[in-house]
Amino acid sequence: MPELPEVEALVDHLRAHAVGRVVHRVDVASPQVLKTFTPPWTDLRGRPVTAAARFGKHLDLDCDGLHLVVHLARAGWLRWSDTLAAAPPRPGRGPLALRVHLGPPGGGPGFDLTEAGTRKGLAAWVVADPAEVPGIARLGPDALSLTRERLGGLLAGRAERLKTALTDQGLVAGIGNAYSDEILHTARLSPYATAGRLSDEALDRLHEALVGVLTDAVARSVGQSAARLKGEKRSGLRVHGRTGLPCPVCGDAVREVSFADKALQYCPTCQTGGRPLADRRMSRLLK
Repeated sequence: MPELPEVEALVDHLRAHAVGRVVHRVDVASPQVLKTFTPPWTDLRGRPVTAAARFGKHLDLDCDGLHLVVHLARAGWLRWSDTLAAAPPRPGRGPLALRVHLGPPGGGPGFDLTEAGTRKGLAAWVVADPAEVPGIARLGPDALSLTRERLGGLLAGRAERLKTALTDQGLVAGIGNAYSDEILHTARLSPYATAGRLSDEALDRLHEALVGVLTDAVARSVGQSAARLKGEKRSGLRVHGRTGLPCPVCGDAVREVSFADKALQYCPTCQTGGRPLADRRMSRLLK
C-alpha cells in the first residue's frame, strides 16, 4: 500500500509534470472508482492543473479550483506516461480504472490510475474542497508535522496496541502497515505495547524514529519515477516483508504475526526482549 513517502513522491512528480498543463479528457474505465457524482468528472475537462498536494495517504490534483482526489488503497498506483493512447479504454478490462489526458488526445502526456488484484479499493472523488472527502475530513495531524509533545498528547490515555495507534489515520495521518513496522523496529518498541503507557524515554525514541524513518523514506522516494517507487520502498525496509531473514541490527530472525488480511513483522531481540509474540493463526495450524 502506498504510504506517506510514496504519495509524497507521486505528488512531487505531478507538481513537476502535470502542473501548468490542461485536462483535455478523463476516461473512466471502472465506474465504481468514482465516489462522487456532483460535480461530474466531465467538469475537469478544459481546466488547468494549478497544484498538487497530499493529505495523509490521499493525493490531490487541483484543477483550477476543482479537485481530483485519489486514495490508492492497497493495490492502486499512478502510472505517468509522456504519450497516452488516443483510443478510450474498454471499461472493465484489465487493471486500468481511470485515465487523465493532460495534452491533446493522441500523443499527449497524462497518467493512469490502476489497481491490481480482485479486491478493489482504489477511490477517486471530484470535489470543490478536499475536506468534502470523508477520509480527509477525519484525518489526524500529518505524521511529519508532529512534535514530540504533540505525539505524547495524542497517545496519552490510549489503551490500544501501539501498532494500531500508529496506523489509525484519525489519530496520525500517513503511516500504514509497512512504515509502522519500520518505525517500531527503529524505536526498539513492541508493536503490542500499550500506546498510552510509554515511558518518557520510549516516547523520545518513538518520535525520533517516526521522524527519521519517514524523512529518510521521503528523501529516497522524491525524484524517483513512479515506476521505480515500489522497488525503492522495498529496498529501504529493514523488517517489514522480511519474515525469516536476519535483522540488520542484531542478526535475529525477523518474526511475523498474521491477521485476517495483513501481517506485521518485528525483531524479537530488538523489540520484545527476545520473546516471540503470539500468532494465533500459526497456533491454530500447529494444533
